[in-house]
Amino acid sequence: MVGVVVVVDMQNGVLALPRHQVAHCIDQINALTAAAEQTIFIQHSEGEMVPGSTAFALAPGIHQPDNALYVTKTACDAFWQTALAQVLAGIGQRAFIICGCATDYCLDTTIKVGASLGYRITVAADAHTTADREAVSGAALIAHHNQVWATLTLPGNPVQVKPVAVIMAANR
Repeated sequence: MVGVVVVVDMQNGVLALPRHQVAHCIDQINALTAAAEQTIFIQHSEGEMVPGSTAFALAPGIHQPDNALYVTKTACDAFWQTALAQVLAGIGQRAFIICGCATDYCLDTTIKVGASLGYRITVAADAHTTADREAVSGAALIAHHNQVWATLTLPGNPVQVKPVAVIMAANR
C-alpha cells in the first residue's frame, strides 16, 4: 500500500485542453490509486465545470476506488477554502502522494501551500501533466517543476519527488 494519494483536476473540462502524455499520466495515476490505502480526488469547479456536469466529471479511464473521497475547489490551491485539511485530519494523515493536472498551476500551488502547512508531500514525478504554454512546452514545465519541488527550501519538511515505480517499490 502506498498510503494516501491525492489526484488533482483530472476532469473532462480540464483535459479538454491538450495536455502532455495524458494517457501515460492516467496509467500512472491508476497504478497509484490501485495501491493506495486512500484516494482523494480534487475537482475544480468553475464556469461550465460544476458538480454534476460532464465537464466536472473525472476523465474516462480514471479508476475511482470504492472508498475514494472527493473535495471540490475553486482556486489553484486545493487547501484554499476547501475541506481538504479536514478530510486529511479525518483519516489521520499528514502525508500524501500528489499527482494530476496542471503541473504549473494547481499542483504547484497545492504542493507549496501544503508543504508550508507541514504536510509531508511526495510528488509522483511521472504522474502529472500540463499543457504547452506560449513560452514553454508541457514537457519542459513538468521537468522544471519536478526539479523546483525537489529543491524547495523547507527545513525539516522537504518535498520528495519520485517516479511512480520508485514509490510503488518502496511500499511493497
